[in-house]
Amino acid sequence: MKQIFESENISFVRVTESLVKDYLTMVNDIDHVARFIGRRLEPISEEKEIKWVREKQAEQAVLFSMLEKKTGAFIGNIELMDVADGAGELGIAITAAMQEKGYGTEAIPAMVRYSMDTLGLRRIFLKVYPDNTRAIHVYEKCGFREYDRTADDVFMEITQ
Repeated sequence: MKQIFESENISFVRVTESLVKDYLTMVNDIDHVARFIGRRLEPISEEKEIKWVREKQAEQAVLFSMLEKKTGAFIGNIELMDVADGAGELGIAITAAMQEKGYGTEAIPAMVRYSMDTLGLRRIFLKVYPDNTRAIHVYEKCGFREYDRTADDVFMEITQ
């Protein structure tokens, strides 16, 4: 897998079918991951996940798998969605085994730098569920600020 960019402990690589088993372990973990991704409570099949990878590759999505440099272990995925007019929406998911190790705090600023320096974006925004307080704390620590809130979502951004 070819590294696209890196941070101190993370290699950012394009999504690949060779990591589908890792993706499924992550996205089918209802308690630690899936409930924060669209409040999904049902598992995803291997066939559906392979289709997702192929679609993301075909559209050349700004989507990367994160691998621990030292071991090559899968950390999670990070993506910029709906990129337009100098802005993009950030999404990140970290597999349960790699949570609470500082990878989110390292990956998010690296993705923001890549997005602004390489892709020329001026604004990165996101939405997060209000009950995902751990994620909100990490986003704030990485420089995002809240600009709106509803009963269902907290909206945050970082601008250049």
